[in-house]
Amino acid sequence: MPQEPTLQEPIAIDVHQHLWTDEFVDRLRARTQVPYLRGWTLHTAAEPPYEIDPQAHDVERRIAADHDAGVGTACLSLSAPLGIESLPRPQASLLIEAWHSGARALPAHFRAWASVPTIDPDLAGLHTLLAEEKFVGLQLPASEVLSPYAWERVAGLLVAAEIAGKPVLVHPGLEAHRPQQRSVPEWWHPVVGYTAQLTAAWWGWHAFGGRDLFPDLRIVFAAAAGLAPLHQERQLLRGGTDSRIDPNLYVDTSGYGPRALDAVVRVLGIDALVLGSDRPYAEPLTEFLGAAATKAVRTANPARLLEPTPLRGGELAWEIAS
Repeated sequence: MPQEPTLQEPIAIDVHQHLWTDEFVDRLRARTQVPYLRGWTLHTAAEPPYEIDPQAHDVERRIAADHDAGVGTACLSLSAPLGIESLPRPQASLLIEAWHSGARALPAHFRAWASVPTIDPDLAGLHTLLAEEKFVGLQLPASEVLSPYAWERVAGLLVAAEIAGKPVLVHPGLEAHRPQQRSVPEWWHPVVGYTAQLTAAWWGWHAFGGRDLFPDLRIVFAAAAGLAPLHQERQLLRGGTDSRIDPNLYVDTSGYGPRALDAVVRVLGIDALVLGSDRPYAEPLTEFLGAAATKAVRTANPARLLEPTPLRGGELAWEIAS
């Protein structure tokens, strides 16, 4: 009888990592306005300068580290907190095109989430991108979907993803620059701002009635949606309505440990939780609630999230939507 793969065999799928290619780094260094790089120091609008570790973005080192953690596929995300998507259209397009180009050239170990400019996104171009095997789906910054109306504004993008049969990743986006605000600790934006964005995006999706409008669209929220699912009791207390478990709604494990993730699973069920490490800023989860749950979170659930399921008649539907 064949033996089950050991944890160290690279079979797990990490749906949320970051790796900056040479082309993308060059574009950031060429900029004179935020976001930009000087050497390996990152400057953004709202957060203090951050020293990037260049070894963390070395392709061979990353693959070796992933294999050591049993990860066989890593899905790379454009760093949405840089605010690239919301830059003026020509600037956003230049950086996003560099991101897509660099991602295509990476080894097969890596796949990537596609991104689009916030201003006048190219829907036909997104449809073409999502047809490429290299791109697992579409990333949306949480900062762009903070309310029901904001979800309505990106409906064309959601249509493109649903037709392609590929998921949407909601990732923390740009934190607002507040000149009057005194300095805050370095952990402030990731702990306070990012989670607030994800919470608003999660409840915005529900208030928008997203599942009724997009019955086949799979969505995954980074960082356990900022623990928004744990507010379900409060939402009901304040006049909200209960909802059934949604098999097309997922959250990833990034940024949290077993206590928080256990609480999320109690609300959403184990099938909703997928491995997402946020590497190089954290390590992939290697064990969670025993062997069966670990296998579900690291392998089975991510595979189900990412499995392409194009809609029948997608070409005609796309023609109508565009």
